[in-house]
Amino acid sequence: MKRLRNVFLLMLIVLAIPGIIFAGQIVDHTSVLTGTVLAQGLAVPGQSVKQGDVIVMVDTIAGPAPAARANVKGTVKEVLVKAGANINVGQIVVRIEAQ
Repeated sequence: MKRLRNVFLLMLIVLAIPGIIFAGQIVDHTSVLTGTVLAQGLAVPGQSVKQGDVIVMVDTIAGPAPAARANVKGTVKEVLVKAGANINVGQIVVRIEAQ
């Protein structure tokens, strides 16, 4: 029982570390795909996001796919791409202020 509690506490600490490190910082998010940005799934400034949320979708040869996901919980501060724009792998597409 004590071991289970210790494992649980360790998990809480590990999950809290990104929030502590990045809180208040602007975090750049880059595209992992090349394609044409779709309006559907495109984040907007002021939008609240959590880790894993899709923030940019692109149309690829294989069809629509997420090009970027939030890797921090926070508020979208800047969207650097527009629907219809072509983006490349590694391009900064969204800036999020971490909470």
